[in-house]
Amino acid sequence: MEKLNLYYIDLKYIRNLSNADDNVMSISPQRGKENRPFVGVIVLINRAEYCIPLTSPKDKFRNKKSQIDFIKIFDESRRDENNQFKLIGVLNINNMIPVSEEVITKVDLTIHKNDSPEVKRSKELMQKQLAWCRDHVDVIISRAQKVYDLVVKTPNKNRNLTKRSSRFKALENELIKYISLLSNKL
Repeated sequence: MEKLNLYYIDLKYIRNLSNADDNVMSISPQRGKENRPFVGVIVLINRAEYCIPLTSPKDKFRNKKSQIDFIKIFDESRRDENNQFKLIGVLNINNMIPVSEEVITKVDLTIHKNDSPEVKRSKELMQKQLAWCRDHVDVIISRAQKVYDLVVKTPNKNRNLTKRSSRFKALENELIKYISLLSNKL
């Protein structure tokens, strides 16, 4: 599996995870999130593959500083009205989830001539986000590993981080259960 690409995650799997952990980003129709694609980059942590969710830029992120579990993605070829690099996305490391081949599908970023203008803009944005991630892969992997270790190994010393992070070990168990269910259906 190519690690630094964008992937969609199986929506039934996401629902299972969000039932097990409130910190998993919702795709609930009750919250108006049923059309949210769960897209992210995949990194290897302690021999487990994790998908770090990619979020579109929002005004609330503008003044928020990047930190260990939150990385801003910039388009360094464009500037905003404050002459800052243009914010084009965010990686929520604290909300990363375990994945496997069975629950992911690579996002096709090829622009086709019959794509609508909206689809074309979306693919161009994802191409820029992915290029930034590839350029900063070492930072992303290092922070993901550190967040995982802090939350799993020393949760009491890092209560705020632990509180806002996914329950990684519990979600790893959910992945095992989900794959087992898929295998039994075949």
